[in-house]
Amino acid sequence: MDRLIELGPEFWKSAVETLYMTTFALIMAGVLGTLIGMGLYVTRGGGLLPNRVIGGLLGLVVNFFRPIPFVLFIAVAMPLTRAVVGSGIGTTAGAFAIGLAASFAVGRIVEQHLVSVSPGVIEAARAMGAGPWRILCTVVIPEALGPLILGYTFIVVALIDMTAMAGMIGGGGLGAFAQIYGFRQFEPVVMWAAIVLIVVFVHLVQLLGTRLARVVMRR
Repeated sequence: MDRLIELGPEFWKSAVETLYMTTFALIMAGVLGTLIGMGLYVTRGGGLLPNRVIGGLLGLVVNFFRPIPFVLFIAVAMPLTRAVVGSGIGTTAGAFAIGLAASFAVGRIVEQHLVSVSPGVIEAARAMGAGPWRILCTVVIPEALGPLILGYTFIVVALIDMTAMAGMIGGGGLGAFAQIYGFRQFEPVVMWAAIVLIVVFVHLVQLLGTRLARVVMRR
């Protein structure tokens, strides 16, 4: 316990780094993943703007990168990370790699929830003269919003887990703190303090996401 008190400033700095990486990655994955998911949805066969070439290419890219284990993905994405961030290691570099990796999973989640919207609702909008993009933005997305929030909540939880893995290879955050000051120095109290805080973050995110989804779906 004395060691944990001594490491207090470093502990809270690591907590802030974890929140920073999670927020950075969430914004990046949310934007890229949503665009990918919408692209997969509108270009699929029977979609709002069916296009086999674009849909096939998007599906190929997602199916290629999504199964790559995150630890290996960081190495694969290292050249791009260096080109965009300016460094292959560090908190921002780790957050960029996390956001890029998560965007492919977000894309599939968005596509799956948009596909679940009742075709009858879409046909009704078409009958009223709405165009493809208007249907997507004013009908499909609002109808799928509740499940989408739950999907994004799942992604945020996964992002927190990924920050812990990124921390072990130079990304910073609670994962690095637990590894350096807890595991390597045989300080179980220090390691468990980091683990408990990660669990608290996950619990709060899950609680917030579930409640927000309930509010949206009750409308």
